[in-house]
Amino acid sequence: MIIGIPKEIKTDEFRVGLTPASTRELVLRGHQVLVEDGLGSGIGFGSDAYIQAGAIIEKTAADVFAKADMIVKVKEPQQNEIKMLRRDQILFTYLHLAADKAQAEALMACGVHAIAYETVTDSNGQLPLLLPMSEVAGRLSIQVGATCLERFRGGRGVLLGGVPGVNPATVLILGCGVSGSHALKMAVGMGAECVVFERSLKRLREIEAEYGGRVITQYSTQNNIEEWLPRADLVIGAVLVPGRAAPKLVKRDQLALMKKGAVVVDVAIDQGGCFETSRPTTHSNSTYEVDGIIHYCVANMPGAVARTSSLALNNATLPYIMRLADQGLNALRQDSHFMAGLNISQGHVTYKPVADDLGLKYTEAEEAVL
Repeated sequence: MIIGIPKEIKTDEFRVGLTPASTRELVLRGHQVLVEDGLGSGIGFGSDAYIQAGAIIEKTAADVFAKADMIVKVKEPQQNEIKMLRRDQILFTYLHLAADKAQAEALMACGVHAIAYETVTDSNGQLPLLLPMSEVAGRLSIQVGATCLERFRGGRGVLLGGVPGVNPATVLILGCGVSGSHALKMAVGMGAECVVFERSLKRLREIEAEYGGRVITQYSTQNNIEEWLPRADLVIGAVLVPGRAAPKLVKRDQLALMKKGAVVVDVAIDQGGCFETSRPTTHSNSTYEVDGIIHYCVANMPGAVARTSSLALNNATLPYIMRLADQGLNALRQDSHFMAGLNISQGHVTYKPVADDLGLKYTEAEEAVL
């Protein structure tokens, strides 16, 4: 198979769909890898590294899209990239379609087979291709939240861990799946007072067993969230409903309960965000203020640490990329968990949560790829 890797063109995005090491593995299996010139140069993966791995360097993204049987990316294709996709081509990347009807309809129109990293499952019901970026985003949320609390960035001027004689910051974590768990690990490590909101009693018991009295656990209800918002310095929104738009857990009027200069970090912004006042931002213009509350809602958070993120992502995606390269769509037909990643196929929406959220007709994935 001919596999194409274009440069990411979303604002401030430097991650790569394939690293040189992953490229070498595919070449050794007899596949051809086309790489857009300059791919990865911003994170230390120059064209020479790809050439040494056996890739063919193409001058433009158009060349890559035109020649490849499968396109492997990181972020959802932008509109000018979608125009270069063609019927029966395979696209393998993050899509997050539940909050983006325009992208879904454009992918339907071009007839591509669009497989989303974030909806591929495993035998344990986990999301193995979302997990590494959720880990990065969770850890990063505390790092950027602590920075946003600095006074010259508009925050309250509070040190997350405090110092002897001065209280630490209070951090609320809404949802304690993968992102929330990694945010909690970082916040506890920095000495913050941490309060976790979660609807799984099993998960709350696990947190209590792991952290003991160092973490306050709360069943996630509007009453409990409202009770803690006035005490919060930093609120991390880490709620994920696989493939669906994120629920709005904090409404606009509830911001009035919070201290001026407090910070919210919306890790769920790719799925529409879990604060009513969230809107996507970029790394170069990452924050805005609503009612005195600083909002950090960068839609590609792991891109801030693009080299680490690319390596972590490739560790997870490479086995799936190799299966697609070896078997084509048969890789999906033979594995229902892999088939769960198929969101759009030849004009059909093949992932029910996306169809439901966008009000589009749903077609069974197995029927669409017969």
